[in-house]
Amino acid sequence: MSEELLEELEDEQDAQKGMFMTFQMGGECYGIAITFVQEIVGIQPITAVPEIEDYIKGLINIRGKIIPVIDVRVRFKQEPFEYTDRTCIIVINVKSTIVGLIVDKIAGVITVNEREIILPPSLSQSGSVSSKYVFGLAKVDDEVKLLLDPERLIQDEDMAALGEVASSTEVSAEA
Repeated sequence: MSEELLEELEDEQDAQKGMFMTFQMGGECYGIAITFVQEIVGIQPITAVPEIEDYIKGLINIRGKIIPVIDVRVRFKQEPFEYTDRTCIIVINVKSTIVGLIVDKIAGVITVNEREIILPPSLSQSGSVSSKYVFGLAKVDDEVKLLLDPERLIQDEDMAALGEVASSTEVSAEA
């Protein structure tokens, strides 16, 4: 890569630093660093995959690319929610694996100064989401946003299962 391209890439990453895509589930608002987000699509038909974790809902086809999707509500052990026209899939790239996250609705993009992010207190498992997925809290206006760590949200065993699902579909699609 030329030096100009590297500088351009670094400038883009700097511009995105501190930006979070926020979404709602139930009454809570969550955020994920925009650097992980590839695109947002509306809910669409999902092909179920047998014998896989219940929060991994299956596969979607976006412009010919097969992408595994996770229902974040189910992952957080919340009550299932009937998908509506506001339900979205946030397509993210985690550890070079493309995954879709099903969320109730998109809230918007916020910018949070790194110094304003506070560490989450030890949350009990009875809370709405386990603190193992949350890396920080951000107060924006009068709301607290739970900032998620996608690498914790998509754990290594999940990545292996998702990788197997995606690679097996790519092979069968070629046949």
